[in-house]
Order: sequence, then structure tokens, then C-alpha cells
Amino acid sequence: MKVLEVQQLKTHFFTAAGVVKAVDGVDFTLEKSQVLGLVGESGSGKSVTGFSILGLIDEPGRIIDGRILFCGQDLTGLSNTEMRAIRGNRIAMVFQDPLMTLNPVLRIDTQMIEAIQSHHRVSRRAALDRSAEVLSRVGIAAARERLSAYPHQFSGGMRQRVAIAIAILNEPDLIIADEPTTALDVTIQSQILSEVQTLTRESGTSLIWITHDLAVVAGLADQIAVMYAGRIVETGATSQVLTQPSHPYTHGLLGSIPGHGQRGQPLLQIPGMAPNMTQLPEGCAFASRCESKSSICLSESPNTTFIGEGRSLRCHHPFLISKSS
Repeated sequence: MKVLEVQQLKTHFFTAAGVVKAVDGVDFTLEKSQVLGLVGESGSGKSVTGFSILGLIDEPGRIIDGRILFCGQDLTGLSNTEMRAIRGNRIAMVFQDPLMTLNPVLRIDTQMIEAIQSHHRVSRRAALDRSAEVLSRVGIAAARERLSAYPHQFSGGMRQRVAIAIAILNEPDLIIADEPTTALDVTIQSQILSEVQTLTRESGTSLIWITHDLAVVAGLADQIAVMYAGRIVETGATSQVLTQPSHPYTHGLLGSIPGHGQRGQPLLQIPGMAPNMTQLPEGCAFASRCESKSSICLSESPNTTFIGEGRSLRCHHPFLISKSS
């Protein structure tokens, strides 16, 4: 069953410096209980894609084209009131900084009860019981006692667990997690990833995990979509993308992970910098940083090519990397 189908999504920001094509023709599909890792450098359009799905794009940005089909319903045609009924209920988001989610002057129980009662007619007691249950599920000990605490009384890792708990309160069909473990240490990050896996498996919730680190999604995601300059340049099953990357950019991201290359050899570096999004080149946006480029890469933008079951690629020379590796 398809929970989410994004078709040719374009979200542009109209600034004084020019039009920023933050998301420029993105396509992907998410099945029930599936975890999609949306990967790329900062500025590649990952977070804007997530915000677009939730209808959280503010001026000067707006969705100018494409469809976002959520359980068959096109979200791009809904009013603000209709979207508010979906946000936090059927689609939830976990932000990178939990303080963006949590109100520092309200107790945790107040915030969690409000999140439930804004979408469901239940008593305060029932909402409180549900809040304590969910806090326990994300690994917070003495959950009922901790409900009376304020956000500043939790550590960074515990606050992120609370944010995840709020996201799953109403048992949504889809959760979008925007780099929620980036600021956490490795041990806490591993614990949260494990708990999220368990939660999605038990509840059947689909998950989009946005990150810049392929290593993070290696053991979490079923599918990976790699973004660069507002476009998805490679998609496929996690095992295939990580072991047989077919796009030079994916290959570069993998090579820059410590421990991925040969012992004693320097880490691979992707040369140059991401392009100015208001002045994208005529051809492939990655061409200036790509060692496999040819003249066609500088003049023509590559189209999406399907190279196998569930795998797609946007590259003029898709097999140069996989053949040589």
C-alpha cells in the first residue's frame, strides 16, 4: 500500500538575489511501514522536501508544481485548515532541534495532552495515560513522574525522545524526521535509531529519515534517495546503493565516511563546493565536482533513468563508478 507518492515536486524561493530552486522535480514513493533515507549535503533540498509535504513552506517560498499524494489525497490542494487536521495526527515531524518542538515554559504533560486533544475527543486522564505510555516506549524511565517536568530539566537526548514521543502520540501513518540525531553523541544516537526501528515495525508507520550521513541510515532505511542541488540523483534499496553506488556523488559520500575505505588510505574528498542555487549551471549540477564528466554533462541536464527494480539514476555516465569499484 502506497502511503506517500511525490510526483515532480517543485518548491522555489523567490528572493531578491534570484529564484532558488530548492526542490526541482522530485519523485519518490513510500510504502506502508517502509523507511526512506533522504540523504545529501546541507542545502541539497532535503528539509525543504519534508516541509513541503507538511505544507510548512513560508514566503518567499511556495510549491509551484507537482503533486503530493498522501494515501491517495493530493495535499497540495488542501487549505490551511485541512492541513492542520493532518499535521500531528496523520503526518508528524521530528525536528533536528527538539527545542523547536517543545515549548520551554510548558510542562511536558501539558504539551503532550494538547497534542492529543487537538485531534481527538478524549478526557484529560486518557490523554495523560497515553502520554505516559508513549514516553515509556521511547525509553524514558519513570515516565509518569517525568511528565510533570519542563524541557530544560531533560538532557538533549531525552528531549529528542520526548519529541519523538509527541510525533507518535496519535499513531500517524507517516513520520518525517529531519536529522533528529545530528546533535547527539554516538551512543544516544544508536539507542534512538534502534528505538525508532522498533516503533515503525510495531506500529506500521512509514518514516522519512532526513540526514547528511549515509552511515546513519545504513541500518535503518529500506530505501535510500540521494539528493543534490534540489534533485534526487540516485534511489534504490539501501543494500544496493551502499554496496554498488552508481552516481559519482553517492560514491563520494560513501568514500568520505571514516572506515569505509582502505586502512591507512586518506578519506575520499568530493572536490569543490555545492553550486549557488540561484545560478545553477546549464548542464548537470554536479559536473564541476565530478571526475567522470564529459562535454554532454556541461551542456545537458541528465534525465532520470531506471537501471533496475526500484533503482533510478540521474547521470549521463551511470555505470562508470559501479564498473570500476
